[in-house]
Amino acid sequence: MAFGLVKFDDKPKGLFGRVRSAMEKWTVAQGGADLEARLARLVAPRNEYGVDPFGLDLEFAKAAIAPVLWLYKSYFRVETHGISNVPAGRVLLIANHSGQLPLDAAMIGTSMLVEAEPPRVVRAMVEKWAPTLPFVAPFFARVGQVVGTPENCRRLLNAGETIMVFPEGVRGLNKTFDKSYQLQEFGLGFMRLALETNTPIVPVAVVGAEEQAPAFFDFKAGAKLLGFPALPITPTLVPFPLPTKYHLHFGAPMKFTGKFDDEDAELERRVREVKQEIQRLLDAGKSSRKSVFF
Repeated sequence: MAFGLVKFDDKPKGLFGRVRSAMEKWTVAQGGADLEARLARLVAPRNEYGVDPFGLDLEFAKAAIAPVLWLYKSYFRVETHGISNVPAGRVLLIANHSGQLPLDAAMIGTSMLVEAEPPRVVRAMVEKWAPTLPFVAPFFARVGQVVGTPENCRRLLNAGETIMVFPEGVRGLNKTFDKSYQLQEFGLGFMRLALETNTPIVPVAVVGAEEQAPAFFDFKAGAKLLGFPALPITPTLVPFPLPTKYHLHFGAPMKFTGKFDDEDAELERRVREVKQEIQRLLDAGKSSRKSVFF
């Protein structure tokens, strides 16, 4: 995506303005001048009306990143491996999903801001049910996240953006601990879009999220009552994340050719290649780490 100077009000007004100003200062305090310069290079894509068509607000996002940056640097102490593999321009980041809460997505997104070159806002394709939660839809939109429909993804890729997709969906996010580091079934949609838009795929393996909130079982009756796709029961009863150490492993870009409207069997073959590479990165990353927490 394009980059340029981002300016912020010198004197925010009202309670919200004061809170936002304090959060912006927290962001800069954690990342220093280097992060401030990185954030200043970001600019949201704009339509003919001068705004991002999906609602991204970089001024809001600069403040909102503060607690996520604290999680990244101080709580999960994220280490990246191979992040230089992510090319500039449009790209699909395809990752495993786990941990009951989508903190793995937040950590990948933060790595693209603070460590990737060029820095960029990652647009995650979120589950359709998530924006139905109170206050979630406007917040997600303002920090750049988008409901995961094929049309939304296609528009963003054609605009040259970085897209993050978890093909396991809630199957991966809410799996029980006995299935940790075992990839669940992948959807095919991301491969169709990669072929249609000629977009490279970067496989990403997240090591550490599996242990942050291990689930004993899925309380299906409770999930149905609340309207959730799943309700995993963890040792603390709620999915409060433990301070596990995250390792993000970025593989080499994978480029596929062929027809996007091929039969599912043909697409499944290509998807299987991506899945196998993520599993390989997971296995290697899990074997090489010295501790779950340190």
